Amino acid sequence: MSHSRHLSVHVDRPVDEVYSYLCDPSRLSEWAAGVSPDVEVRFAPPNPYGVADHDVSLPDGTVISVPLRVLPDGDGAEVVFTLRRAPGADDAAFEADDTAVRTDLETLRQRLEGS
Repeated sequence: MSHSRHLSVHVDRPVDEVYSYLCDPSRLSEWAAGVSPDVEVRFAPPNPYGVADHDVSLPDGTVISVPLRVLPDGDGAEVVFTLRRAPGADDAAFEADDTAVRTDLETLRQRLEGS
């Protein structure tokens, strides 16, 4: 069993708009700093439930599965990212990943809200 942490951000935009933007692989570089051009990202098929799970395939063949959800939250949306500790990662590496994901989520919020 891996150690997981749920990180979230509220986005003051309609949930369908947030979901569409988030699941568009061509927009990832606009908000997800950790996704470089040499990785492949495959999202779950479009669905009405806000499931934006995706696999990230690294150049060495490693595949990382990322649970991601876009949930209705009033007139806006809550984006929930499940951060899983990488095998062999120490506490410092896990906290660095946490910081990076929180930064990406804040960038996503700012992009979508136009701030």
